[in-house]
Amino acid sequence: MFLYLLYGNLYAQVSVDATKTFLQERGKPFFWLADTGWELFHRLSREEAIHYLNVRQQQGFNVIMAVALSELDGINTPNYYGDRPFKNRDPLQWDETPGNDPANAAAYDYWDHVDFVIREAAKRKIYIGLLPAWGDKVVPGAYGPVIFTTPDISYAYAKKLATRYKAQKNMIWILGGDRPAITGTADYRPVWRAMAKAIREVSGNGVFIAYHPGWHTSAYFKEEDTWLSMNAIQSGHATREMRIWDSVRADLKTLPKRPFMDMEPCYEDHPVFPWDGKWTRAGRGYFSAYDVRARIYRGVFSGGCGAVYGHHQVWPFTDTSRNKPVYIGDTLIGWKKAIGSPGAGQMQYLKKLLEAHPDFHRVEDSLLIASNRGTDYRDLIIATRNQDKTYALIYLPQPQAIRVNLDLLREGRKKITWFNPATGASRVLRQPYNGSIQTFDPPDKNQKDWVLVIDVLQ
Repeated sequence: MFLYLLYGNLYAQVSVDATKTFLQERGKPFFWLADTGWELFHRLSREEAIHYLNVRQQQGFNVIMAVALSELDGINTPNYYGDRPFKNRDPLQWDETPGNDPANAAAYDYWDHVDFVIREAAKRKIYIGLLPAWGDKVVPGAYGPVIFTTPDISYAYAKKLATRYKAQKNMIWILGGDRPAITGTADYRPVWRAMAKAIREVSGNGVFIAYHPGWHTSAYFKEEDTWLSMNAIQSGHATREMRIWDSVRADLKTLPKRPFMDMEPCYEDHPVFPWDGKWTRAGRGYFSAYDVRARIYRGVFSGGCGAVYGHHQVWPFTDTSRNKPVYIGDTLIGWKKAIGSPGAGQMQYLKKLLEAHPDFHRVEDSLLIASNRGTDYRDLIIATRNQDKTYALIYLPQPQAIRVNLDLLREGRKKITWFNPATGASRVLRQPYNGSIQTFDPPDKNQKDWVLVIDVLQ
């Protein structure tokens, strides 16, 4: 039974601005702040989904990225209510039943539950970044099974899925799912392109479609792929030394021009490279809230159009009474506790900082930094400003004094503010500044990272 969900009509879909550098909603700048709730539809009950969405709404997230056919055996293992998406693992035979009453187990099927969660997100003005399927349903080598073996099958499935949610306005479509579009000599782009074609035929050519990659999206999809709204990277969980700023800079130079985002940076409380069996807490340790901030802020300040947060025990909704943990190292947290982790609450401060500077025509400008800019993930400073030069934001990963060339901004008195990305608190310097090279020292050396905010007073 198709259920056309109407709550999302309260607001318009996300789109790309005319300069193809940032995102917008209803013609106004939109900062994408997402959480990866990959297993949301597959593992949570109605009540748990509501709790999760309530918390994420309070934390300022406006996008939840989730998968219709999830990674962790989402085809074979039933959802919370014992339902599977398909009959006989056939993506063209949806396991649907008449009715959608949650009190009637025979009526409330797998797709009714997906409908419910999307509707609840819309009530909270949260977009669902919906992946029609995780990449392992296309590319072999993981849980699978591979069920999208031809473009025709993927087109028919995506057409039905897009038709189901045609009237739902809190939808962002995301193809891929942790897999490259080309692996060796195997080219899976025809499958993904067929899905994109189906979605556009249903929702129009202006529908927003992204691709969650294993590496640069732009390496696979070129000028002919007009369906792709945004380029992306997955900087991932293998190392703290990831130079995200280099990836952003390189991709922003590629053609065709598209906005760019790190769609999966390091997750909070994810063991650093746990897959080789050599991980130890004392050795590699875990990604902390600071590690997450340092990756995300520099990804955004170097040109990213949004931010994606993740917690390693939230995306699979870790609950040992139901499922086996996924590479958690030596610490079990559980998703209900993990949704309150420090980093999850801190991401809203980045969104608020940028929304307080609504001119999103930003460029990276390291020339503003007149002192040592640093060299790697431990100390590299990234500065961004708007093209009109009326404000600048400078991320400092260490609480060291910085010299800034104020002459590179528009003439006039300048308000200087220290912004704490861990608390969202601001400290305005009493003395206004005009120009020349000035030195600024963070107010608290116990707080590791800071943002220096410079506003030219009109």
